[in-house]
Amino acid sequence: MKYDIVLAGVGGQGVLSVSALIAKSAMKEGLFVKQSEVHGMAQRGGAVSAHLRISDRPVASDLIPYGTASMILSMEPLEALRYLSYLGVNGTVVTSTDPVDNIPDYPRMEQILVAIRSLPHSATIDAERLARESGSVQAINMVLAGAASGLLPIKVETMQESIRELFGRKGEKVVQTNLRAFETGRQAAAC
Repeated sequence: MKYDIVLAGVGGQGVLSVSALIAKSAMKEGLFVKQSEVHGMAQRGGAVSAHLRISDRPVASDLIPYGTASMILSMEPLEALRYLSYLGVNGTVVTSTDPVDNIPDYPRMEQILVAIRSLPHSATIDAERLARESGSVQAINMVLAGAASGLLPIKVETMQESIRELFGRKGEKVVQTNLRAFETGRQAAAC
């Protein structure tokens, strides 16, 4: 088994937190993991991406070759399109529908969503609304982790346990908000 994920977004959206959550969960289940991160100009709203490779055998490289990713998990829709060249033939794009309009010529949202929805396998999630309903707009990344969870080679219970561990030092309220956001994302993707 091999499962490669390209995670994408802009600075402050929690791309690296989602990558850490999935990696930690995979390792808990005895899987091999390799991860690579690109921070770019993250602190200024610039692009952030990570390659995450999960396998039942040792992984030689942390970089995913073009055309082989099982999933693009994006916190921002235009960033999802940026990484399409990595997506494998049967790969899935899971992305938020909420733009971070941080460039002067940001394309029209309708064009972006039509491009994503025209792919053979995609899920577009109103992550900002769902995160707000879960208790914190900052939990967009957990909504998207939940939306992707049904496709990952990891048990949901393991991911929930990892959420508890990752956010535990921030208090029980933060843990519960992130668990709610995760579950809300799972339900949205199941529709």
